[in-house]
Amino acid sequence: MSSSDQYKREINRELAQGNVESLKDLPADPEQEYENFDDFAQRSTPAQRRQLFGRNMHPNTIPTQQMEPELQKAIAQIAPNERDDVAREFFKQLEKRGLKERDLERQLGLSTHNPNRMSADDVSKLAAFTYHNHPDIFQEVMAEQPALVKFLSNPVVGAIMGAVAAKWLGGRR
Repeated sequence: MSSSDQYKREINRELAQGNVESLKDLPADPEQEYENFDDFAQRSTPAQRRQLFGRNMHPNTIPTQQMEPELQKAIAQIAPNERDDVAREFFKQLEKRGLKERDLERQLGLSTHNPNRMSADDVSKLAAFTYHNHPDIFQEVMAEQPALVKFLSNPVVGAIMGAVAAKWLGGRR
């Protein structure tokens, strides 16, 4: 059995046991109940998203080899203007670490360093690089630009969405 299969089984076992660890710090305010993911993405604060995604979207939680194909599929599905925003935010955050757009373009083999002209493949390479090398920046960008998250299908990301869904349904029992 591959470590990936074993990892998925562990996640599913935790979910089956009702492991809701990621919900413990979220406020129980009825005004913070969300109708769906888009409602969550629009009404939640970046700090709330950062808290939720930060614990769960990390190479120690989701291995890079599992996340990269997920990122490629997800980035291909988001609207071009949202893809531009995601790329722009990655570049902005990486530049704070001294990584220049043109250097990243050469290093990653991007077709351009202009977020408005980047293909889905370019943004995927940038996202994968950031996830692997700067997970804190990746988490920050996901908190600032959550459109991408709803297209991820990895079991752990599914668990994150399950935590959000539990929050949405929390007061409706």
